[in-house]
Amino acid sequence: MSWWSGLTRAERATFYACFGGWALDAFDFQFYSFVIPTLRKEWNLSAGQAGSLATAALLSSAVGGWLAGLLADRIGRVRTLQITILWFAVFTCLSGLARGYWDMFFARALIGLGFGGEWAAGAVLMGEVISARHRGKAVGSVQSGWALGWGAAAILYTIVFSQLPEHTAWRVLFFAGIAPAFLVLFIRRHVEEPAVFRAARQGAATGNFLEIFSAGMLRTTVLAALLATGAQGGYYAITTWLPTFLKTERKLSVLNTGGYLGVVIVGSFCGYLVGAYLADAIGRRRNFFVFAIGCLVTVLVYTQAPIGNGLMLILGFPLGFFASGIFSGMGAFLTELFPTRIRGSGQGFTYNFGRGIGALFPSVVGYLSVGMPLGRAIGIFAASAYALLFLAAVLLPETRGRELA
Repeated sequence: MSWWSGLTRAERATFYACFGGWALDAFDFQFYSFVIPTLRKEWNLSAGQAGSLATAALLSSAVGGWLAGLLADRIGRVRTLQITILWFAVFTCLSGLARGYWDMFFARALIGLGFGGEWAAGAVLMGEVISARHRGKAVGSVQSGWALGWGAAAILYTIVFSQLPEHTAWRVLFFAGIAPAFLVLFIRRHVEEPAVFRAARQGAATGNFLEIFSAGMLRTTVLAALLATGAQGGYYAITTWLPTFLKTERKLSVLNTGGYLGVVIVGSFCGYLVGAYLADAIGRRRNFFVFAIGCLVTVLVYTQAPIGNGLMLILGFPLGFFASGIFSGMGAFLTELFPTRIRGSGQGFTYNFGRGIGALFPSVVGYLSVGMPLGRAIGIFAASAYALLFLAAVLLPETRGRELA
């Protein structure tokens, strides 16, 4: 963390804002994965319907990410970040009022718009503020906030569901989702637009969203979108259904499920930090190779091998480590692939295109689990996703050390 001492006060404020944004993003978004068994029982939902609620949020997050990328290039990174955080906080809270499947479906779709937009604005903002030498470490460290937010959601889930009846507990959990709204007050007071963005605006260097599909950028856009599809397809296939897999196939109680998830979440946090360091130490592409292979091996053993609960608990650490750590190099890599005038549009589109396609994985896993064990369905789609990511990383250029014009 020696790079931290060289940051200015403004750069540290940006780090805190983006770190907090990712943490609270996960805090709100992961609530649904914990309440799937409760909602299925209370509303008599099929596995496919439960998966479609997760997919609704992920598909709309793809749209939200594209829109936020456009806004970030037009009205600024900081203002867009504030709008998206307020949006997903309000609609997460309102999810607690849902009376049935369709109420929750529309609430999840609206949450997704802000959820996807927050990443697009925050990743561009953080990537532009930090120098090329430390960009991978800084942006990757910011993304470790996701693990802390996920952990906070797991702790709150364990407490609330242990103290309250299920039909009340899930609503209380969603009501707590209003918490991220308070982060906007800090952002408004302490965070400024990156110098590289201000310089581009003063020089009238404005781009058009369609430029990311121009002859000179099309190959980069397509490959970056496939890279993001692999990372997110594998991640959401695992994390959306993991609590249900532990509770239904492994027959774990609420407290034991929380304990297993705790190991996965600690692994995730460590994976983010190690991935952040490796992105600068060995390069963006090699970092993806290491984590993609690790993901493939770990998820297959975790879901397919006939292992006992003790070994399964131990394997939770590498599962979280590789599945989350693979994202550490993503923000810096996408920042370096696109020029400033279309950086928001490029990052917003490619990352959230991947999220949109990856959004189909939870639904397909849910429907596929009707005819096969849930663990096998998770393993098939996660393995396919990480193989796609590996191929895209092979075809993209190395960008470590690239200065932003």
